[in-house]
Amino acid sequence: MTAAPNEAPQIPPTLNEAAVHDLVDLINLLASARDAMSDAMVTRLARTVSEGVALLDRLTRNEGLMRLLQVLDRPENQYHLISLSEALSQVSRELATAPPARGGIGGLLRLAREPGTQEGLRSLSLLGKYWGESLRELHRRGGR
Repeated sequence: MTAAPNEAPQIPPTLNEAAVHDLVDLINLLASARDAMSDAMVTRLARTVSEGVALLDRLTRNEGLMRLLQVLDRPENQYHLISLSEALSQVSRELATAPPARGGIGGLLRLAREPGTQEGLRSLSLLGKYWGESLRELHRRGGR
């Protein structure tokens, strides 16, 4: 392609010394990465990616898990998850530092008088009630 008589010819941009050094550094980095990748590493990486994709496929095909994730995404259920995670941390700390329970009816009565015990039992009772109702309904409808 020739330039028109009144136009100046297009001169390709030149590389300055800093650009050349940057290119050399990039080439050295790629060469080092290639040298560091052994056949075993490539095989492990490929196997890991393959297993990850297979697991993701199995998870997304699991209708129950997908439904659970949708339900857990609702704001009111987020509150339950946050409070459950905080409660689990507190339970872990308290059980680790408390002496073992001595057992007996007296211990049960003391536990029943503690604040929160009835709320905890009520929560578990309601969970069991609604879980059982839902399970029976699923069986009546044939799992759908």
